[in-house]
Amino acid sequence: MAQRALVLDFGGVISKTLFETHDLSEKALGLNRGSLRWRGPFDTATDALWNDMQAGLITERDYWTTRARETGRLVGKDWQTLPPFLSAVRGNDPSQVIRPEALQAIDAAKRAGHRLAILSNELDLFYGKEFRTKLPFLADFDLIVDATYTEILKPDPRAFAFITSGLSIAAADCVFVDDQLKNIRGGEAVGMTCVHFDVTRPASSYDRALTHLSA
Repeated sequence: MAQRALVLDFGGVISKTLFETHDLSEKALGLNRGSLRWRGPFDTATDALWNDMQAGLITERDYWTTRARETGRLVGKDWQTLPPFLSAVRGNDPSQVIRPEALQAIDAAKRAGHRLAILSNELDLFYGKEFRTKLPFLADFDLIVDATYTEILKPDPRAFAFITSGLSIAAADCVFVDDQLKNIRGGEAVGMTCVHFDVTRPASSYDRALTHLSA
């Protein structure tokens, strides 16, 4: 079987979304259970800001910056950027929010001899550099491309080119997984096989990615 590459977004794909971990966030911040009410894709009818982001009226960074400021006000903090917010809610053990399905898929791809890459728009920007040191499985990745440093955001074709050139692999041999449809469209435009990750059905999404990878 020809060597291929599994290319993963980080937030939402490898890590659980903040929507899924409100209980952990509330505990970390000392908030009453149910204090955080925004649910994004898990309850779009009650999250107008999420719908604005999906419609392209605001960026993903705009969405999370707003949520950081709102949450900060609940605990008397002036969080104007993402890192202090995420550091406070994700704590000292980020392994708690890593999807077990992601770890299983990463292991399966590695055992099959495929390459592994992360293509993120904001890995260190959102989580901070120290976040990576607490996740040993990241050492399994052949390449991590983070727009925090490249300043080239998905779905720009140049972002995907960092993957193909960095791995010396054709776009057609990459299976790209992302939870944002605009990024999936970008991956498709450069010739990658793409899986639109459904955060409400992570196991199914990873099964589809591994099926493509072994095709």
